Amino acid sequence: MGGEGKVAVVTGASSGIGQATALKLAWEGFRVGLVARSEDRLNRLASQIRETGGEATVLTTNLADEGECKRVFERARSTMGPVDILVNNAGVGWYGFGDKMPWSLARQMIEVNMAALTHLTLLFLSEMKARGSGHIINIGSIVGSIPSQGVALYSATKAFVDAWTTSLYRELRATNVKISVVRAGAVATPFYDVASKSPSSPRIPVEWLAIRPQVVADRVWDLIRRPSRIIYVPRILRIVPWIELSFGWLMDRIGPLLLRYQMRRSEEDPVSD
Repeated sequence: MGGEGKVAVVTGASSGIGQATALKLAWEGFRVGLVARSEDRLNRLASQIRETGGEATVLTTNLADEGECKRVFERARSTMGPVDILVNNAGVGWYGFGDKMPWSLARQMIEVNMAALTHLTLLFLSEMKARGSGHIINIGSIVGSIPSQGVALYSATKAFVDAWTTSLYRELRATNVKISVVRAGAVATPFYDVASKSPSSPRIPVEWLAIRPQVVADRVWDLIRRPSRIIYVPRILRIVPWIELSFGWLMDRIGPLLLRYQMRRSEEDPVSD
């Protein structure tokens, strides 16, 4: 599938994976709808895309607010026409003991990572099925397959994304509409900075393993050209579900120790804003 003349909508497009994916799809010829809260960042990204001959439409919104998904859907349809690709990338993260997580942040994570992703999927999927074509790509995480200490709720939201995508994939097998999930490992994005600034949340320890967001964007493009249910980024992470099955008992024992150590270090050497 080439992008010439087609429309892609990318959520969480103001930075990180979303920004890299929007740039990649615009480079491949898609007219791109940019969805995020930061209008300034989206406008700068749209200008960057236009300077290289691409087309971009800014769709500023806060997906944690009820009703915003429908507004995004209606604005995208009215300003850009039928949407061929939806990339559900927007997400909220946090690291620390689950009982220390403020409910306001937990609720925001549930609303963005699950509720908004579900609502957008339903809205765009209905139109894609009626039209007989389209592809929805949900950006998940490897922690959805390997529940981990410190990211309890985040892991749960990504496990939901896995199950939701897989179930819809099986429903859509007899159609020309595709749905996929990207199980990504650590990615070098502002996600870590935002998460660490939340109350009682230290730096996420796997940050040093992070890959560039452009790597994920390239894999999203691979998915569009050759659709499949799941891809892992990087590919070596395909072994992770087997690690959970084989060594989950070990994580049960050492995981809490690692988290307590990380929390102690954070208290002794707090991260400044």
